[in-house]
Amino acid sequence: MGNRTALYQCHVDAGAKIVDFGGWDMPINYGSQIEEHHAVRQKAGMFDVSHMTVVDVTGNDARAYLRTLLANDIAKLDTHIGKALYSGMLNEAGGVIDDLIVYHLDGWYRVVVNCATRDKDLAWMAQQSEGFDVNLQERAELAMIAMQGPNALALAKQALPAQNDLIDSLNVFCGKAAGDWFIARTGYTGEDGLEIMLPEADAPAFWQALSESSVEPCGLGARDTLRLEAGMNLYGHEMDETVSPWQANMGWTIDLKDTERDFTGRAALEAQKAAGVPTKLVGLVLRERGVLRAEQTIIVEGSNATGVITSGSFSPTLGFSIALARVPADAEGEVIVEVRKKRLPVTIVKPNFVRHGQSLV
Repeated sequence: MGNRTALYQCHVDAGAKIVDFGGWDMPINYGSQIEEHHAVRQKAGMFDVSHMTVVDVTGNDARAYLRTLLANDIAKLDTHIGKALYSGMLNEAGGVIDDLIVYHLDGWYRVVVNCATRDKDLAWMAQQSEGFDVNLQERAELAMIAMQGPNALALAKQALPAQNDLIDSLNVFCGKAAGDWFIARTGYTGEDGLEIMLPEADAPAFWQALSESSVEPCGLGARDTLRLEAGMNLYGHEMDETVSPWQANMGWTIDLKDTERDFTGRAALEAQKAAGVPTKLVGLVLRERGVLRAEQTIIVEGSNATGVITSGSFSPTLGFSIALARVPADAEGEVIVEVRKKRLPVTIVKPNFVRHGQSLV
């Protein structure tokens, strides 16, 4: 038996298929992954993401500490309390220890990292805090529910009438506290929506209220196809400690503007950029029959170099197979993928496929 969130019994009662995910017993689907995927694209769906790790960073040096810890610069958050930032947390070689979101709150910060990397993340964050006046507090008592889809905000307001004004006031990629709840306009699907952190004791009743407001429960299977369509990275697939952000379509999260800011991994990233990054992360589209899967080999005709698919699946929204893949930096146009001993032509596109229910390819 793995770890269980405060919503575990809700999932069982709803007929969810439970699987192990990073040591947690989590719902993979509630009967139809495809229907759950479409619910998010067309209406609204909700996910239990309470397995994510929430860490509050406080103390006199909280800002200075995070400017050293992260490749993106949290000084960008100074203009607005509640504003969020996506960043990689890197090792000295420039590899990605984890990707995360950090929120700027009133004199302190909230960081949300992945569940599968919890132990190493907390150990690294503690190690890097040496010499700083900073306190790291894991908020294991908080649950987290994500509502995503074109109707998500309206339906969330039905379930939370007391917070209508707060929800209306949220800009994209911002969050605000409501007592011991925290409501953020963030997500992992390419749709608008909210991620709400709340006390575990409140989670089952809120989940039920969302269900009564016609928000569909969705499992991790749909969450994966949705994030793939949106071109969003998954740790352990698109990046890990051996992969540089330059190679994971995360170059936009590397902030080198402040030459005085010496964040962990900066020297390695600058050296990599100067030498020329050998690979890049791209999108792939397969319009004929076949399904692209992780670890399939990419062949670039006229070159001895090969690539590899990092994530791939049939796209329920588009009706054909898509993938994210790491290929040689000069690859473009059409390449070949090996699918069940067949060589199929695929087209390189920008690494995002769907936004707000609309095709980008």
